[in-house]
Amino acid sequence: MTGDEIREAFLKFFAGKGHKVMPSASLIPSGDPTLLLTSAGMVPFKPYYLGEEIPPNRRLASCQKCFRTTDIEAVGDPHHLTFFEMLGNFSIGDYFKKEAISWAWEFVTRSLGIEPARLWITIFHDDEESFGYWREIGIPEDRIIRLGEKDNFWGPAGNSGPCGPCSEIHYDLGPEFGCRRPECAPGCDCGRFSEIWNLVFTQYNQDESGQRTLLPKPNIDTGMGLERTAAAMQGKSSVYETDLFLPLLDCISALAGKRYGADDETDNAMRIVAEHGRGITFLSADGVLPGNEGRGYVLRRLLRRAVLFSRRLAEGKSFLTEVAQTTIKEMGHVYPEIKQKEDFILRVIESEETRFSETLSIGLKLLDEIMEKARHRKLAQISGKEVFKLYDTYGFPVELTTEVVSRSGLSVDLAGFEKEMAGQRERARAAHKFEGKGEVRVGEQLDIKETDFVGYDNLKCQAKIINILVDGKSVTTVEAGQEASLVLDATPFYAEMGGQVGDTGEIIGKKGRFLVTNSIYGPQDVVLHQGKVTEGSLTTEDEIEAVVDCERRLDIARNHTATHLLHMALRQVLGEHVEQRGSLVAPERLRFDFSHLEALTREELNKVNHLVNDKIRRNLPVSGQPTTYQQAVAEGAIALFGEKYGDEVRVVKIGGKTAVSAELCGGTHVATTGEIGLFQITGEGSIGSGLRRIEAVTGRGAEEFIDAQTDSLHNIAESFKASPSEVQDKVSELAAELEKERRRALALERELSQRVVASLLGQVEVVNGVKVLAARVPSYRLETLRETSDQLREQLKSAVIVLGTIHNHKPMFLAAVTPDLADRGYHAGEIVNQVAGVTGGRGGGKARFAQAGGKHQDKLDEALRQVKNFIQGGG
Repeated sequence: MTGDEIREAFLKFFAGKGHKVMPSASLIPSGDPTLLLTSAGMVPFKPYYLGEEIPPNRRLASCQKCFRTTDIEAVGDPHHLTFFEMLGNFSIGDYFKKEAISWAWEFVTRSLGIEPARLWITIFHDDEESFGYWREIGIPEDRIIRLGEKDNFWGPAGNSGPCGPCSEIHYDLGPEFGCRRPECAPGCDCGRFSEIWNLVFTQYNQDESGQRTLLPKPNIDTGMGLERTAAAMQGKSSVYETDLFLPLLDCISALAGKRYGADDETDNAMRIVAEHGRGITFLSADGVLPGNEGRGYVLRRLLRRAVLFSRRLAEGKSFLTEVAQTTIKEMGHVYPEIKQKEDFILRVIESEETRFSETLSIGLKLLDEIMEKARHRKLAQISGKEVFKLYDTYGFPVELTTEVVSRSGLSVDLAGFEKEMAGQRERARAAHKFEGKGEVRVGEQLDIKETDFVGYDNLKCQAKIINILVDGKSVTTVEAGQEASLVLDATPFYAEMGGQVGDTGEIIGKKGRFLVTNSIYGPQDVVLHQGKVTEGSLTTEDEIEAVVDCERRLDIARNHTATHLLHMALRQVLGEHVEQRGSLVAPERLRFDFSHLEALTREELNKVNHLVNDKIRRNLPVSGQPTTYQQAVAEGAIALFGEKYGDEVRVVKIGGKTAVSAELCGGTHVATTGEIGLFQITGEGSIGSGLRRIEAVTGRGAEEFIDAQTDSLHNIAESFKASPSEVQDKVSELAAELEKERRRALALERELSQRVVASLLGQVEVVNGVKVLAARVPSYRLETLRETSDQLREQLKSAVIVLGTIHNHKPMFLAAVTPDLADRGYHAGEIVNQVAGVTGGRGGGKARFAQAGGKHQDKLDEALRQVKNFIQGGG
């Protein structure tokens, strides 16, 4: 049977046993901070096991995409995987051990047709109940192996969650694959027995401290690895020899010009590229982007490890885009998201490949030199400082350095590396100090129900004050001038949530008035109306009128509806890979963060702007309707990245039945898009690797922005004594004149620099066998400085050159390192950064060329003197 046939047979079998077949969830766990990535089939169902949510059926089955980071370095051998597919059947308080065991045996022996003589069973050492059920269906006692907690007790996914004893079905590959000892059985690590199915009897919930308590009802969580099962069904000893991997290996083989199976080193590299290429495809499709922490770092490690081994297969080549395309071709019919996001996936790979390839060759040469020095000095390990330099300067993940080094019989000083990393983090903290945002202090648990929110349809309502908080403590009365937080039994005030700021307004009682300056959520989902008593006094149990600032609320609503239209427009213009990653909806502006690799072009920004305004002019209806999460997603509503949703959700649709936008959203909106008036993008930029931000204004804010732009244009026109329509021509004329003068000045500088070069050659010193020139030159602009360094490099052939000058009253530095010295580890970016630091500046660049700026011009000469010390220290 093929992998596809096994997957289909499994889901069909359990559908026939009354299970609801569920689609695979994302590799990014939804709303579970304890998990980095989805690592098991039960992860999406964890809330059902804990009783936090009601399952759509008490019997579920799925084929879940899974990723485990613990095996990254082990990938390359014939067995380990990071990404895999987990077939599973699940019972949420329905059937238990007897049915799970019986159906598992029925599926493997009848549906798959595996010979019973090939199968062995393991159970938890004191699980007599499971032992009895396996004996009932005819398993010989000597084929049921009892193992301890390490092997047959399934811990929670993450630090906490459901867990329990388990029973496993093992496939016997045959004595020729094992140690041939008479006592060899499942549990032996010789490789003869392959676990194909794990039946977890989930009886407990484990908390963060490790305490286990019985669940209200026992559950079943099983996991059958598709790849291992395919290997058993296809008579293969390795998952890489199955139909699930052969197309990838064939692709790599054709591109590398090497045959899989020819030699161990080649096979190892091909398996790494195939496996990581598959994992990269799925991680990228689910919204993970390369970065330096968390999931992004996992993806970066995979990408860079795969690039390294690609280049080992064929010098200078990487096959990751082709492997991704083959993965999409082979698996897109099962996981349509990888087909839909193919362009985005390939761009992620190409971008990271380019970024890493720029420094890979130099970094590998430097690592070879470091290892050679260590061997020459008879050292067993390379220092943490050297490993940190490779990580910080060349982008080598420490795990990759460790792997390369270990293949040469050396080790890495990981403690020293961590010390260097801690130092870097401390420097970063010192450089970026932020003030913490004020928090609401509630010194006691509020014995009240959540506030009844009536603000979707009403901007004022009659209500009762049921609690007053001053400095986090309940009081009965507040007087004029006092600041407090009021809790009402009902409110039209929207509390800050989902990026939308809280409402402001007024609370009016018979004896006093209260100015609401913010509305936020407190404990038990009560709305806290923060503000100040402006007149008289207010007391608990007072009947009041709560009135929202209507104009401000409408400005917020315009901006919130506009973010939905913006999201829609970005997905249309840039592609379906665009996902919202954050937002701010305020009365005066909106901010929208989204996943995308590149800066938007002016043409793309114009398209987005025009598309949003087109929908505004169409005056489309906007509605918010409550529904179930499952129903909303089934109908195509967008659930935002990283958000956790309950069973009941609110879907905001724009456009009626033929909606142009449908998103899960609890915010406030306009009734029709025409109320927005006008939308105008005011800025676009990067906020991190693979993340962009657009800022925009609507309605009154858009009018003010356009007025300011128009005023600026008129002021410029007056400066030129021209009309606004003539400004562009006038500016072009002025730019041409300035360019002419710039060229004239540059020609004079070049003439001067040629004379300076001759005098500089006499200042060259030799330090550690390296020619070093660190000199101050006349006040040059950067272009002339570069040309001067080029002339010096040409004359000196082999040298480290650092030139300093004063430009616009600030020090400026340029460093150049000839290729032979760059290959020896001298790095222009590091040198110039250290030099600029003396003047209170910073900079960087590549190994052969870099530049930097400073603050204190009086320290320029002192900075240049540091170059010699830097080279003496080994560069």
